[in-house]
Parts: sequence; structure tokens; C-alpha cells
Amino acid sequence: MGSITQVEASVLHGAKDLRVEHRPLPPPSATEVQIAVSATGLCGSDLHYYRHFRNGNILVQEPLTLGHESAGIVIATGADVTNLQPGDPVALEVGLPCSACEFCRQGRYNICKAMSFRSSAKSVPHAQGTLQTRLNHPAAWCHKLPATLTLEHGALIEPLSVAMHARARANLQSGSTVLVLGAGAVGLLCAAVAKQAGAEKVLIADILAERTTFAVENGFADKGFTVPMARPQSIDDKLAFAQDVAEKIRAVEVRGESVGEVDVTFECTGVESCMHTAIYSTKPGGKVMIIGMGTPIQTIPISAASLKEVDLVGVFRYANTYPAAIELLAGKDERMPDVTKLVTQRFNGLSNIPAAFDMAGRVKDDDGNLVLKIMVNTSDEEVSS
Repeated sequence: MGSITQVEASVLHGAKDLRVEHRPLPPPSATEVQIAVSATGLCGSDLHYYRHFRNGNILVQEPLTLGHESAGIVIATGADVTNLQPGDPVALEVGLPCSACEFCRQGRYNICKAMSFRSSAKSVPHAQGTLQTRLNHPAAWCHKLPATLTLEHGALIEPLSVAMHARARANLQSGSTVLVLGAGAVGLLCAAVAKQAGAEKVLIADILAERTTFAVENGFADKGFTVPMARPQSIDDKLAFAQDVAEKIRAVEVRGESVGEVDVTFECTGVESCMHTAIYSTKPGGKVMIIGMGTPIQTIPISAASLKEVDLVGVFRYANTYPAAIELLAGKDERMPDVTKLVTQRFNGLSNIPAAFDMAGRVKDDDGNLVLKIMVNTSDEEVSS
């Protein structure tokens, strides 16, 4: 049967109130594996919980361990587990659906109403996140990593899955022209998988020129565009600003040709003005992929979308992407950039997680380096990158 062990966990008790605590961990059940968590990337939703003890209208109702972009090493297996063994490196898919509802039966388990997702306060009791030294997780949702991938690769499978799910929902065709709004980690990965799928032109836009420069110099996008800093107040001024930005985007040249209207826009900011720009930038019959989880209620030019039959397509997390994402990174496709370059700062140990979150909220670190993806090693030992 095994015995209960004590593990350490980073636990959020209030806004910016993280404490390292011990918690009991039983042996894995028959269908679970026990994992020593090694690499965890910090996500924007984690940062919202850390700063505000809430994420939008989702309130934290009990102490919560954050973290869901993770990989680790299997250290024990349940009696019925046959696909994994101790020592195996795995990427954790941390959303646990019911597997019985209509959405799960259709393979769209990401929108299962009974989904329990680690580090989210949406379900009660909360599903505790991965910023802890060990945890038990269903073996079915642990994906073995090949020897060619590191644990940091494994942690990046989660945000890469968001991008791959968005690409699949867009039904992106080879030769397409693509616009990505927002050059954070997910936006950069959306640009990367668009290029890998054969998009002819991939333009990425952000208010920070350093981010778009990073995207182009590291092969994530073909061209960057810096969005002017402006804060129009009235809806008329907001729409005029978005139309002006869209016009400037159309004039950007890639390999001597203007971008023009795009086939697909990946909107990764959640900012209202970016949604406006997305609609105005997309050609008739094109798609706007709504990925960013920013402003929850927006006023958008719906007639501009409907008159052009521009589809506004929601994207929520991912489904059935982990095996393909692992294969993509392991395959060394020359069209795919080195995704580990997204990891710009690293922190070791649970005690340094508050500093890691403070860094995640910054644009640059003290040395002037760009902040994109923070990686936390919860074992106090170096994780190979």
C-alpha cells in the first residue's frame, strides 16, 4: 500500500501571500503516477491569481497552489499503470474532464462543464496546481517525453498546445497570410505554429518593439509591427484608431509584398482595441481566433465582421494536442523555432516563487533583458534547458 509522505507546496492564501507549506501525499492510486515536479512555466492566469486572489470573476475560495505548465519525473506508479515507469520524464496535461458528457464524447473535453483544472479556482474544492515538489496525477494524462526533449520542453507543451488548438480551430491552410496580435509567449507560439503549417506571411504586432524584434530575430514571425501607444476614449475614436492600425498593418511588406488583408488573425491580448483591429485586418471570409482572456465585456464592430463574413472563433485551452505537440518538438522541423528561447528567466526552489511572480509581471528584468516566460524549478536543483 505504501505510506503517506510529506511534500512541500507553494500555497496562495491571499493577494501576494504565498507560503511554503507541508502537505500529506498518499501513494498513487491504481491508475495514477506520482511525479517529482521539476519544471513549471508561469502563466498569465497564475499571475492574476497571485496579484488579486482572483482571475476575472473567478474568486479563490480556499488556499490554492498555482502552476499548470509542468513536467517532471515519474517516481512511483499505481498497480494498474502499464504505460509509464519510475524514471520516465513526462509532460502533465492538468485538465481532468468527466470523460462522459457530450463534449467529452465528441473529443472536445476542453469545454467539459465538469472540468477540474489544476491551479484554477473555478471548481470547488480547487484542483491544486503543480508548484509543489511531488503530486499524484492520472497516468492517462501524463505524456512521456522522448530523450531528445528536456523537462523545460515538457513544460512548454502546455502553452504550445493552446497555439496548436487555435491553429486547428482556424483550419489554417498552407500559403495563408497570418496576423498575430500580442507577442507574449502564446502569441509567439501561435506565430511559430502558423509558420510551421506553411503560412506564407506571418506578421506579429505588439506595443513593445522589443517583443516583435525578438519574434523576427528568432524565427517566430516574418515581420513585426509596433502598435502605436494610444488610449482613445470614445467608441468612435477607438474604432477610428483600430481602422488606422489595420491600414498600417496592410501596408507592411514581407519579402517585398504588402501583407494586405489577412486570412487568419490570432488575437492573443484580450484587449478591446485589438479585437477591433483584428476584425478590420481580416479579409472577407477569414477568421479571427479569440485567444486572449482580457477585457471580459467588449464593444466590437460586429457589422464589420458580419458584412465580410469574418468568423469570430473562440479558443479555450486545448484538446488532443499533447502527443502532436511532443512529436512536433521532437521532430526538429526546420520551420519551427527553438521554443526554449521563450524561457527568459529561471528561478529555483519554492521559496523563490514570489520573486518569480514579481518578475513575471515585468517587461524587462534588472539587466534589461526581455521578460517572456518564467520557468520555476521546484526541486532546488538545476533543470536542463
